[in-house]
Amino acid sequence: VHNIPVRHLMSSYAKWWCDMNTRIQFSDFNLSQEVGKAIEDMGFEEPSPIQALAIPKIQAGRDVTAQAQTGTGKTAAFGIPIIEKIDPAQRRVQALVLCPTRELCIQIAEEFSNLLAHLPKITVLPVYGGQPIERQLRALQAGVHIVIGTPGRVMDHLDRRTLVLNNVKTAVLDEADQMLDMGFRDDIERILKLVPQDHQTLLFSATLPQPIIDISRRFQNKPEFVRVEYAELTVPQIEQTYIEVREREKLDVLCRLIDLEDPKLAIIFCNTKRRAEELSGKVRARGYRADELHGDMKQ
Repeated sequence: VHNIPVRHLMSSYAKWWCDMNTRIQFSDFNLSQEVGKAIEDMGFEEPSPIQALAIPKIQAGRDVTAQAQTGTGKTAAFGIPIIEKIDPAQRRVQALVLCPTRELCIQIAEEFSNLLAHLPKITVLPVYGGQPIERQLRALQAGVHIVIGTPGRVMDHLDRRTLVLNNVKTAVLDEADQMLDMGFRDDIERILKLVPQDHQTLLFSATLPQPIIDISRRFQNKPEFVRVEYAELTVPQIEQTYIEVREREKLDVLCRLIDLEDPKLAIIFCNTKRRAEELSGKVRARGYRADELHGDMKQ
């Protein structure tokens, strides 16, 4: 952690241990009946550590910078207090969530929809590339309360003047380190400059490198820093191994492993859609039954 006051981290740890000892419940957050029922429907019994730390601070109106890994309940940590602040009567964008990929955009939107199961008057719209923009234009014209989008598509709507941020009360940067790694820093800064100065800024990131701290300093007002670390982030039932191979040898090694292990089912992860398509074709050419799954949703 770079240049983060130790007192903030220590107070966060102390509060987390206190929460664990007192078995904090979602009811302790003074949530609306509708949100409480949605949480119950989703099967949540107790808040995760990041939720226990972040939700009270966000409810208090503080800017928050949270360091937590994927899969720790981050979406509900900022989604629950955001929903509680939305005024359904004003069909204007009151909350903006920026995230790095269309897949995460869809996932966050689904989580919000689950939390809004008993609040049908509050609307959520995911905006991302690869989806016909006309559908998004119609929804924005009708009026939405929460926009969840990738920086590129959000910038597209801002340039078209189909998205107005004048009424945004809360802005969230989710997976902020990934967005910076993908080159979205200029877009993020331009977007945040268009949000009213008195808004609440929430930053969630797995790591806190110096560029993240710089954005926090520029766009957050005396943020509260919270941090949750998990000693083990993997599933213990999964055996993990790795093999270092040259690029040109990958296909041969992969097929050899398939022959040796003879899996009934297997998933091979690739870093791009093109790579997934190319590998799928090469594997099929060698006689294996395979197909690709990626963000264009053609499957």
